[in-house]
Amino acid sequence: MLLFDFPLNRSSLQILNFTIRRFGFRNPRNQAICSGALRFDQYVARGSCDGCNQPRSQGFAEAAFTRRGSSCSGYDRSFSPYFFSEWKEKSENLELELQQCYKAQARLSEQLVVEVAESRASKALVQEKEAIISDLQNELTKARDECTQTTVLLEEKTKSLELLIEENQELRAQLEEMSMRAKIAEAENKKLVDRWMYQKMQDAERLNEANALYEDMLERLKASGLEQLARQQVDGVVRRSEGGEYYVESPVPTAYKHKMSAHEGGCAAILFEYNTGKLISGGQDKTVKLWDTNTGSLGSTLYGCLGSVLDLAITQDNRSIIAASSSNNLFVWDVSSGRMNHTLTGHIDKVCAVDVSKVSSRHVVSAAYDRTIKVWDLKKGHVDGNLRLWDIQTGKPLSEVAAHSQAVTSISLSRNGNIILTSGRDNLHNLFDVRSLEVCGTLRASGNRVASNWSRSCLSADDNYVAAGSADGSVYIWPVSKTNTVSTLKEHTASVLCCSWSGLGKPLASADKNGVICTWT
Repeated sequence: MLLFDFPLNRSSLQILNFTIRRFGFRNPRNQAICSGALRFDQYVARGSCDGCNQPRSQGFAEAAFTRRGSSCSGYDRSFSPYFFSEWKEKSENLELELQQCYKAQARLSEQLVVEVAESRASKALVQEKEAIISDLQNELTKARDECTQTTVLLEEKTKSLELLIEENQELRAQLEEMSMRAKIAEAENKKLVDRWMYQKMQDAERLNEANALYEDMLERLKASGLEQLARQQVDGVVRRSEGGEYYVESPVPTAYKHKMSAHEGGCAAILFEYNTGKLISGGQDKTVKLWDTNTGSLGSTLYGCLGSVLDLAITQDNRSIIAASSSNNLFVWDVSSGRMNHTLTGHIDKVCAVDVSKVSSRHVVSAAYDRTIKVWDLKKGHVDGNLRLWDIQTGKPLSEVAAHSQAVTSISLSRNGNIILTSGRDNLHNLFDVRSLEVCGTLRASGNRVASNWSRSCLSADDNYVAAGSADGSVYIWPVSKTNTVSTLKEHTASVLCCSWSGLGKPLASADKNGVICTWT
């Protein structure tokens, strides 16, 4: 009888063997079937039966499973159709499971390929990261080396800085010590200067006392031979005598006689000696020169001034010349020897004006830009435009009047002492009566312009004319009694800074900004 209908071959027997091993059976019947199947499998594999060792032939398996009670002892005769149907179903299930296993194996193989590829990519990435890490380690090593070098350099710089700080502290200490020494030396120098100034003041006082005695003696001699003042006419010339001084009438000049290049940089002051034709000039070149107006030649030069000469004065006896200087000092020379006798100090700014008392030669009056006056009777000018009259005995102002709307540049006192001539930057020349300080005349011209703050006008020897320079290089002359000009002299090529009229009546001298002096007759 046929027990199963699937072919018995090596594959089916392997499946049957796998199934029996996979699931197994616990009862004796199933164990017998399993052992028979195994033996049958061995039979098929060997080609003979274990019990009878008969050779395998075609259809042997079918015959073996259909004959009951066969002499072959290698197989169990208890197989049934139910068992084989169940077995077939299980084998089919196993085939399905095997297929699923193959599919799962294929999927796992694909996953394995993907994971291998990812593993290779990860490995490459890891190698790349390792290379980057190696580079970074190299850079870190270099940075550490640089940091070490920088640290060493920083330590060296720190040591150098400490040395510099120590040197700076030492230098500061030395500077403080030197500053202290300088302060001590300055204090000592100030004490010495004060002592020197005090000594000079004592010397000046002693000199003043000696000069006072000398002046008193001269005044006594003059008083003994003083004659009554009178006007006399000799050879057609009207003369006035007072104390041995002679003044003649001054003609109006019409032409220049001499033209002299006197000083480099300009000439700001000119002055005639009393009762002579000698002209004194002072300029920017720090020299004072004496000229012979008859020949136009230079007589002598006085040196020693430390600044530009801004004004000049001479004593009544023509023995001493006083120069006001931009060096804040006044300088006194002896005319006969040309030696400097005194340097008068005390002003703290430029000395712009100087004059000598008409009464006593010992009274020298100076005015400076520091707004101070040293021993004078009539101030030569003020920046505020006022005219002030002072008492030299008390040093107090007697009266004050507004003379000009701008700065006063010069003041001149007439020979008789009754008229004061003032010039200002407002281009006016005013005549004041000394007794009332009222304006008795104002002189002006359309082309006359005062050139500087130290431009100086003058009165003629007979007090009848006024001469003043102008910025256009002209010299204007007015009569005191009239306001119209009587003459305009043109020879200078630069601004005329000062004019001076000889006490002999002629000549008239003028000096310009280029240092050129002209004499007019």
